[in-house]
Amino acid sequence: MTEPQTFLSLPDLASRRLGGSVVSANDETFADKENLIKPEAPTFRAGTFGPKGQVYDGWETRRRRSSGHDWAVLRLGVPGVVRGVVVDTAFFTGNYPPYIAVEGCGLEGYPSAEELAAATWTPLLEQSPLQGDATNAFPVKSETRFTHVRLSIFPDGGVARFRVHGDPIPDPRLVDLSSFDLAALENGGYVTHCSNMFYSSPTNLISPGLASSMGDGWETSRRRDDGNDWVAIRLAGPGSVWLAEIDTSHFVGNAPGFASLRARDARLSDDVEGSGWFDLMPRTRLQPDTRHRFVVGSDREATHVLLNVFPDGGMARLRLYGALSSEGREAFQLRWFNSLPAAQAEAVAGSDWGLTEDEVRKFVGARPLTASELPAPLGALFDSR
Repeated sequence: MTEPQTFLSLPDLASRRLGGSVVSANDETFADKENLIKPEAPTFRAGTFGPKGQVYDGWETRRRRSSGHDWAVLRLGVPGVVRGVVVDTAFFTGNYPPYIAVEGCGLEGYPSAEELAAATWTPLLEQSPLQGDATNAFPVKSETRFTHVRLSIFPDGGVARFRVHGDPIPDPRLVDLSSFDLAALENGGYVTHCSNMFYSSPTNLISPGLASSMGDGWETSRRRDDGNDWVAIRLAGPGSVWLAEIDTSHFVGNAPGFASLRARDARLSDDVEGSGWFDLMPRTRLQPDTRHRFVVGSDREATHVLLNVFPDGGMARLRLYGALSSEGREAFQLRWFNSLPAAQAEAVAGSDWGLTEDEVRKFVGARPLTASELPAPLGALFDSR
């Protein structure tokens, strides 16, 4: 079972920063459902009463006077495999729910609240006890890709924040695999190591969109030695990088003076410290508060990239544009299809690839598939991208 400290390092797939949304809730009498996915920590000011009582920075339902329970449905900003959830009941003391449960589902397109209500939901976390005014972390054991999650509280009460940590798995039908950001979190990029994250997380570097402030980037403490700070990123798949964007926006007096990029192919060697690293971009001068773009042109394939900053400082975003190798494309596409819930996989195989009902059931039931097991329609679609 995954330990909480392990899954907490993974991105929050439901966060508003990644495009998450609270689609529906059966009740939000005292506090709005949208508060659940705010990226910032919850706050509280005693004695701030509105027309509905004390103002809470969270989602709060009325006191139930009948059987049943309350729930909220969230659309993940980035679909993926859920590794753990956090139910934060900060400041909810006499009004938190004593139990919660979590389910997931995977659907095509952008379903309505009514369509989600009729969907097939898979348990991710059975009904579990909750503590008030606490950060409740629960590991999840699943290998299925979900697009939506449902938080159920028993019987009622308030939750400040709901975090859904996991591995992003993008839809290859929606990505041009011949030219895209190999480092992007939403494409499957992942920060594996970092020398220093004193002020903010290096995961911000590969998050969607432009940084809104200095706090929305990565910033290290001030170095007092002769070394330098760095971040290691596992790419979305094996591929080649030809353009790097190094963005120091908002960092004025604390931007790095220089940066360099190195890469390695972990398929050739597991020796992180060894000679497998090669240069993508030499040590290059940076300007404060600037979006830099550098042609890095290398035909060598890589699975990981190391960003070095000299000597320290902060950066808003890092983009690494390139293309997946043939092996990388194959793995990218298969990982998506093999992880789909059965109902969604059947919908894809039946509509996109025109298989008969019997072929669909046989095909989906045989997962996980390898490249050699792909039927002609699926293989043709993958080859065409």
